[in-house]
Amino acid sequence: MGLRDIFFPPKRDFVKMLKEQAEKTAEGLEALQEYVQDPTVEKGKKVMLLEEEADEMRRLLIEELNLSFVTPFDREDIYALSRAIDDMIDYAKSTVEEMTLFEAKSNDHLRRMAEGLCEAGKEIAAAIPLIMTHPNVCQQHIIRAKKAENFVEHRYREALAELFKNPDVVEILKLRELYRHMSNAADRGDEAADIIGDIVVKMT
Repeated sequence: MGLRDIFFPPKRDFVKMLKEQAEKTAEGLEALQEYVQDPTVEKGKKVMLLEEEADEMRRLLIEELNLSFVTPFDREDIYALSRAIDDMIDYAKSTVEEMTLFEAKSNDHLRRMAEGLCEAGKEIAAAIPLIMTHPNVCQQHIIRAKKAENFVEHRYREALAELFKNPDVVEILKLRELYRHMSNAADRGDEAADIIGDIVVKMT
C-alpha cells in the first residue's frame, strides 16, 4: 500500500458488492426451485456451484470491509446483511445435499416453499441498490420480501401438519429436515429484509 492509498484510500462500492451477492443468491434460489421441480443430478450441481460462487463473493466483501476505513452505512449492517444473504443460499445447498443423501422425492410442499424463497431472493436483490437512492421504492421491495417469507412459513406449517399424519417414521424424519431448511432460508430472507429496512431508516 502506497502513501496515496493511506491518505486517499480507494472507495469500495459495498452497495454494488451486496447487490451482486444478493443477485447470485437469487440465482441460486431459482436453481433450487428448478431442482425441486425436477431433482436431477445436473440441476443439483448447479445449486452447489452457485453457492460456491456466492461464498466467494461474500469472502471478497468481508476482506474489503476489513480493509476499508469508510463505508456508506454501518459496517456492522453490511456484515450482517451479507451473512443473512449467504445463509439463504447455504440452506438451498443443504436442501439439495440432503434430498440426494436421503434419496427423498420432491412434493408440492417443497415446490411451493421453493417458489416463495425464489420470490424473496429476487425482492431482496432488487431492494439493495435502491437503499441510498430510492428509499421508498426500496421499502416496497422489503414488504414484498417479507410477504414471500410469510408465504413460505404458511406452507411450512401446512407441510408439517400433513407430514405428521404419515405413519412412516423414516419419511417423517427425512422430510422434516428438508422442510426445516426451507423455513430457515425464509427466516434469513426475513432477517435480510429487516436489516435493509433498518439501514433505510438510519439513512433518512
